Amino acid sequence: MILLFADKTPEKSISVLELIFQAGVWMYPMFILSVIALYIFIERLVVIRSAMRNPASFMKAIKKKVMEGDIEGARVICRRKKTPIARMIEKGLSRVGSSLKNIETSIEYVGKIELYRLEKNLAMLATIAGAAPMVGFLGTVVGMISAFIRISQQSTVSPQTLSEGIYTALLTTAGGLIVGILANVSYNYLMTRVQKVVHQMEYVSMDFMDLLQEPS
Repeated sequence: MILLFADKTPEKSISVLELIFQAGVWMYPMFILSVIALYIFIERLVVIRSAMRNPASFMKAIKKKVMEGDIEGARVICRRKKTPIARMIEKGLSRVGSSLKNIETSIEYVGKIELYRLEKNLAMLATIAGAAPMVGFLGTVVGMISAFIRISQQSTVSPQTLSEGIYTALLTTAGGLIVGILANVSYNYLMTRVQKVVHQMEYVSMDFMDLLQEPS
């Protein structure tokens, strides 16, 4: 029996941090975009979660005050709550005595303002989701051009030199796709949460209007 022993040179492992540095200056925009996207996601998530705080118990307290005729007491509860729903109902309470149409219009107006506040910076997050892959692709194109220019200036080109130039250029595309995908997922998740808040606002506003129409 003949045993053949082949020399195996250990493969050099490259860390993620080394890959990022190898990609060059085009990874800096990716880093900046990722930081902005992360900040928007966390900040909006905190705001949206606070807006979804238990509207059922809030409306129960409001109904009790309204049925007792204590409109000012109901407004005090709204001011303490500090949520989009509370601000809508507080506006409606401030119009009690006017026509139901006037009250409904006032509530809808405040609701639109609150929706605008909830969606603050989400358009920027959507822009990052679309722009990051394009920036990464641009970095790859520029990197490929630079790599081929260097290759053309050399008398002999090894496969290793060629492959290093190509994979280094492709790193920016990978970085852009990662940032873009995460930003897109974050945007859709936050928009879903916003829609839940909107549904709550619509339900509570209808409940409030029904309350005002109940016989004293």
